[in-house]
Amino acid sequence: MQNLKNKVQLIGNIGQTPEVINFDKQKKLVKFSIATSETYKNAQGERVQETQWHNVVAWNKLGMLVETYLGKGSKIALEGKLSNRSYEDKDGNKRYVTEIIMQDMVMLDVKKSA
Repeated sequence: MQNLKNKVQLIGNIGQTPEVINFDKQKKLVKFSIATSETYKNAQGERVQETQWHNVVAWNKLGMLVETYLGKGSKIALEGKLSNRSYEDKDGNKRYVTEIIMQDMVMLDVKKSA
């Protein structure tokens, strides 16, 4: 149970072409978002689909795999941990970000966009 304290598992589709940041030959950061959808019936019996967007960060080798094989629309299953951080924007306002630090993934299809 020790490893279950901060664990996220999602299956979804990548929403845009992943953003790649290279620091040097060994360090790479890839940022992207994935959409997960759920369908349910509301009180009137109508079918409703709800989509949630999740920010994901992949480092180094995982980032390289995402950059090489995945693009907008690709379906993946991922596992990672939640991370919260804050920063100041250019106007001096404090902003808060919640993202998933990806630790493992399974490519469910490959759709490298041009």
